[in-house]
Amino acid sequence: MEVTVAQFLLGIVLSAAMGGVGYWRRALSTSGVFGAVVIGTLIFGFGGWVWGLLLITFFVSSSWLSHYRRADKIQVSEKFAKGSRRDFGQTLANGGLGAILAVVFAQFPEPVLFAAFVGAMATVNADTWATELGVLSRVTPRSITTGQRVAPGTPGGVTSLGTWAAVAGALLIGTLATLLGQVQSLLAGRGWGLQAVSYPLLAIVGGVSGALFDSLLGATVQGVYYCDLCRKETESPVHRCGRPTRLLRGLVWLNNDVVNFLSSVVGAMLAASLAWLLWR
Repeated sequence: MEVTVAQFLLGIVLSAAMGGVGYWRRALSTSGVFGAVVIGTLIFGFGGWVWGLLLITFFVSSSWLSHYRRADKIQVSEKFAKGSRRDFGQTLANGGLGAILAVVFAQFPEPVLFAAFVGAMATVNADTWATELGVLSRVTPRSITTGQRVAPGTPGGVTSLGTWAAVAGALLIGTLATLLGQVQSLLAGRGWGLQAVSYPLLAIVGGVSGALFDSLLGATVQGVYYCDLCRKETESPVHRCGRPTRLLRGLVWLNNDVVNFLSSVVGAMLAASLAWLLWR
């Protein structure tokens, strides 16, 4: 696949614009803007406009949902490691694998790599939608491992609303991938692309599985801490009150960013594997 200077410049401009709007809308921190520019430039520059628009779709939809009914999420948000403003680590966790796949795709333009990208973006979008909408559920969450009721926002807790939100978030990525893929194929004079029809299925399988894997890690090995002053669990070594917390369970190094990245890897692998089976 030919990578042009113009394509890279467009990637820099669009990712910088995306980062600037994200900072203005308080969806990104200063380091998050830098991360968005790096990830966006790599994905636009090496992958192309279809890859870039899928990244923008994730960013716009997830940022909007993070502010949706924000007042109703205040009590739950203190359990999360970070606030609604994504930092550099979060941008790498959500888009890092996509950037790697774009770079590899530029050297080896195999359709399965794009399928993996769809699975990765579907996973992070599904996980974000499940989190942002699941915490609003009127039904008490249940642990994905034990089925016991847990407090809203607890790592590994799932609800039917959150699960269906994950399906919707993954389906959005898959449907848009199909539409953009068909447009790209027609503009290139290749006619209708039959492979693109399967992107919604790949997105749902990869995205929802990746999001559920995220919950599984959260319920088992992700580092979860406890603030003795506030008597509350949190994903952060330092609670919102400013007091250091103590490790309650899980691994110190397996924080939320690492969990998100690993989940995107699982979603990408499942989507790519299913694509290989369907297209061979």
